[in-house]
Amino acid sequence: MGASWQIEYYKNNRGDEIVREFIDNLPLETRTKVRGTLKLLEEYGVLIERPHAKKVIGTPLWELRTLGESSVRIFYIAKINKVFWLLHGFIKKTQKTPETEIKIALKRLKELN
Repeated sequence: MGASWQIEYYKNNRGDEIVREFIDNLPLETRTKVRGTLKLLEEYGVLIERPHAKKVIGTPLWELRTLGESSVRIFYIAKINKVFWLLHGFIKKTQKTPETEIKIALKRLKELN
């Protein structure tokens, strides 16, 4: 396997890393699972597969998935030079991903471009 991927966190206009803060504020067990899944993303990059990642149909987004007591989702995109941008994280409470969550990630992506 080649060099690992790098993860970068979305920053708002004040410089806050909102996704990192979201992860840091999760309960310990959930936070540990999310960080383990992030390590898989760094190691395998775009080759990561289900159940850990899934394409969000009709968007440029991918969804990093952590299952368990809390189903955490983190929207991200792959950029050149083996970099992932984590755009938005949330706890999934319904079967279908809410459109509002997808819109937040797409808005943040647009801000970065």
